[in-house]
Amino acid sequence: MIVTIDGPAGAGKTSATRGLAERLGFRFLDTGAMYRAVTLAGIRQRVDWQDEAALARITAGLELVLTGDRVFMNGEDVTQAIRTQEVTGFTHYAADNRSVRLQLVQHQRDIAAGINVVTDGRDQATDVFPGAECKIFLTASDQVRARRRYEELRGRGEEVAFEEVLTKQIDRDRRDQDRQFGGLHKVADSIEVNTDGLSTEEVIDRLEKIVRKRWDG
Repeated sequence: MIVTIDGPAGAGKTSATRGLAERLGFRFLDTGAMYRAVTLAGIRQRVDWQDEAALARITAGLELVLTGDRVFMNGEDVTQAIRTQEVTGFTHYAADNRSVRLQLVQHQRDIAAGINVVTDGRDQATDVFPGAECKIFLTASDQVRARRRYEELRGRGEEVAFEEVLTKQIDRDRRDQDRQFGGLHKVADSIEVNTDGLSTEEVIDRLEKIVRKRWDG
């Protein structure tokens, strides 16, 4: 069974998806981490972000392994390194690159082949797994999403103003929705869940009920 969880940045997808996968005994697939890893590799290799072919070549040369909540790039644990503001600021170049996206989409499908998986991202229900048995669209208000991101960054020791986080989030939302390939859209058969005012455990509880109803049905 494939469960897709899509939604905008800050909606709580990653933590909810991870927790849901643990509850169900499914594989957890953090697709956003893949794009972040490609971006980190681009930063380290000083890629020209306007050179789409160069970034595609970098992607082709990467060995990406996702194990539990850890992300390994060519054998290096980059779980923390891919979550910085710098990486976030450049990730759209990887996400907007059609060749990069095609490579990562195929990788995601290969990982999910023949197993039970809960996967999160922006395009999981629309492009990657349109035939998924259960599709969920996780969302939250702009202020709540920005506050979560702000607290996450502060918790890692990054000095940043809340207004800056909110502004960048609005820009990111616009790019995600306008993206030519793999844009953020809620499909007709996706169940929307708003996470405002809910703890992570409460969100997971709601998601588990949705999935088990589909699973048992």
